[in-house]
Amino acid sequence: MIQPQKNISDKKALSLYRDLLLPRRIEEKMLNLLRQNKISKWFSGIGQEAIAVGIANVLHDEDYILPMHRNLGIFTTRGVDFYKLFCQLFGKADGFTGGRDRSFHFGDMEHRISGMISHLAATMPIAGGLGLASKLKENNFVALSFCGDGATSEGDFHEALNLAAVWELPVIFIIENNGYGLSTPTREQFACESLADRAVGYGMNGISIDGNNLFEVMDTVAQARKDALKGKPTLIEAKTFRMRGHEEASGTFYIPDEKFEKWKEKDPISRYEEWLLKNEIIENKEQFEELKSEIDQLISEPLQKALEAEEPRFDRDKELSDVYTSFKPQPSNKNKSTVSEKRFVDAIQFSLRKAFEEDDSYIMLGQDIAEYGGVFKVTEGFVDQFGKQRIRNTPIIESGAIGCAIGLALEGFKPIVEIQFADFISCGYNQIVNNLAKAHYRWMPPLNITIRAPHGAGVGAGPYHSESTEGWFMQHPGLKIVVPSTVKDAQNLLYSALQDPNPVLFFEHKKLYRSIRETTPDDCKVEELGRARISREGNRASIISYGMGVHWALEVAEKYADKGIELEVVDLRSLVPLDMETIKETVAKTHKVLLLQEPSQTLGPMSEISSLIGEECFEDLDAPIMRCSSLDMPIPFNTELEKGYLANYRLEEKLENLLAY
Repeated sequence: MIQPQKNISDKKALSLYRDLLLPRRIEEKMLNLLRQNKISKWFSGIGQEAIAVGIANVLHDEDYILPMHRNLGIFTTRGVDFYKLFCQLFGKADGFTGGRDRSFHFGDMEHRISGMISHLAATMPIAGGLGLASKLKENNFVALSFCGDGATSEGDFHEALNLAAVWELPVIFIIENNGYGLSTPTREQFACESLADRAVGYGMNGISIDGNNLFEVMDTVAQARKDALKGKPTLIEAKTFRMRGHEEASGTFYIPDEKFEKWKEKDPISRYEEWLLKNEIIENKEQFEELKSEIDQLISEPLQKALEAEEPRFDRDKELSDVYTSFKPQPSNKNKSTVSEKRFVDAIQFSLRKAFEEDDSYIMLGQDIAEYGGVFKVTEGFVDQFGKQRIRNTPIIESGAIGCAIGLALEGFKPIVEIQFADFISCGYNQIVNNLAKAHYRWMPPLNITIRAPHGAGVGAGPYHSESTEGWFMQHPGLKIVVPSTVKDAQNLLYSALQDPNPVLFFEHKKLYRSIRETTPDDCKVEELGRARISREGNRASIISYGMGVHWALEVAEKYADKGIELEVVDLRSLVPLDMETIKETVAKTHKVLLLQEPSQTLGPMSEISSLIGEECFEDLDAPIMRCSSLDMPIPFNTELEKGYLANYRLEEKLENLLAY
């Protein structure tokens, strides 16, 4: 028998019963619709309602909840509009994602719910960002993130817990331990006795509770909320059971029958009904049927309306335009007359400092960026000027830091994440391409997040500190990718990236940091990202490149000019958006094209640009499109070996072939 620690009124007791019953009755109807092929898939939370309903009743309206598949009770208890919810579940046009994503892969900022994605544990670091926002704003709200037992083996689980503990964030983590990760039992997932025991490794409190006991859930979460607001995050393991398959198609054949019998007796609704009868809040079982009928009437009309609602219609322009938030920079009235000589690294530092001085919503996250000033000293002195609240050293958690940035951006901050070396961005790849890139198209408000990544070879740093990873992200719509080649562009394009409401990956070449200088205004200009520039006029052939490649191209163009051969050099400046108009103009002008890139040849950025030129400029070409790339091999450490690897080692040979055609 379940018992509340404190007496509750009959009115509240009945309200809790309705809250428990509502997701159960909706689920039962959804299972019927699934059998009728009216919905394509269903992840059942039958038997686990006490966790979601208990949490939603205890948390305050301003608290964020980050639910998973089996938390329908979060949405129903928080009062999410039934019609819109059902449209979402059916993939209809009036759903939260307009048919762009499935089931519970959505959020509702009005009700402070941030939705899941299929990659388990990926939303847990977002809770840390929301918690940090609460702490910085002194708003006294908490963020509660769900995960299943299976997700506790994922890296994001550990990165999120560690960050919350180190930064003393107002966050609660809930593990719904229902015994299986799809079909794999927990005994094959972890060796610890209890998943709550994992908390001690992060210096936080860990509690294991009966997840089918509504009152135990409520009491535990209520205390965890108080602790969270004191800077003490909590990990709660709610033990429960999944009475149906992972999703309906997978079945339950792998689960022993005796487990179902055991957990059937612990069904949260049956237990609660027993308590209501014992305490004479409900006089007889007929009243339960009356309440069920009330619930059914409540959902019947919006359910039928959603079934009859319009399917989404494909509008190419709208679908494409919703991938990004529109951004048209306004002309600046500022016109500072002073100028100064700056190195590439100085220009980046100048832009960052200016943005931080102008707008308190900028926050920087990264490894060793505070007192140490970053490994390249870009943020040297920033912590003294802006404080540790805004210039924040993180643990070594690329994925966790990017996820945290998403949470901060949801609360209106403009986070900047420094990846120590671009090579390490692979550790945050999932957050970038599956959480960040797809966010606005799916349901999220604009996320003004800038990720800075020092990239590039030529400094003898070997295979793990020399990669040019920018091409990895070109095929993931929703991201902008900027690679400056000049001091002025480093200054203005970074400042523009910081203003842009879309996620921007900003790649800074390490070799350029202290090797080039330029006199630039002591102010920053905001410009629209995606505009290429003609760095050198020519008529015999075009070399199209970006970043370090532009310097190689200008150097060889100067050499060929001495021979009377004028080469045009095009600096793309950004890879996404890509300025195809400038590319078309240069092809039409010179009729011969050499595509120069620092990354290895296969599937590098120039592969895509070559394809586009072949499709759109074929009639203007007098020779095959040629590429000059670094070799398809890891980047060697020895500088002599590295020279042979890099694209510019073969640049003149490629040019001779092109010009001779």
